[in-house]
Amino acid sequence: MNLLATQLCTALDYTFQQPELLEEALTHRSASVYNNERLEFLGDALLSLVIAEYLFQRYPKASEGELSRLRASLVKGEALAELARSLNLGKVLRLGQGELKSGGSQRESILSDALEAIFGAAYLDGGLTAGRTVILHLYRERLEELASASELKDPKTRLQEYQQARQQPLPMYNVLEIHGEPHAQSFRVECAVAEFRAVAVGNSRRKAEQEAARLVLEQMQ
Repeated sequence: MNLLATQLCTALDYTFQQPELLEEALTHRSASVYNNERLEFLGDALLSLVIAEYLFQRYPKASEGELSRLRASLVKGEALAELARSLNLGKVLRLGQGELKSGGSQRESILSDALEAIFGAAYLDGGLTAGRTVILHLYRERLEELASASELKDPKTRLQEYQQARQQPLPMYNVLEIHGEPHAQSFRVECAVAEFRAVAVGNSRRKAEQEAARLVLEQMQ
């Protein structure tokens, strides 16, 4: 294992008992037929499980939709690529000449796939405990910065509960305009609470109402 790979293991806070698994995880398909695609498939599933389990335990009253949205924000390619860049992962990837010349070492899709492959490699190397430990270690700061349980609620619910807690009139929603064909409509909706007003546009009435409620909450708070 070279110096850069050793430094990567230090950043991961994990030492591979089978370093060949890490080597495979760092090998892009442009460099070899023995590449990280299968490990990426495994790591993707593992990441989804570990993050879902964490969120399920942290937010016992959150709905399935709320948990899904949070998980999606954490496991999307952009978030993975940011984590990969913080590890300087691009410097240790094995890429073909074409990818090297085109800047593949910093491409979001390559970085995110490689990081998921590392998760898969850790799982094969040390089991579920190792895979979970590596993922939670890397995600520690992001998980600490997650919204509180109350903030997970959608804006309409939060605005309604805000008013109910103060025994104030509930919000009123008015559709001001509807544009477009039935299959591609745009809704312009107003949310009104006492002296507060906000107008928002969305491709469904619900989305427009949610955005208008969010704008009113910003005004009130």
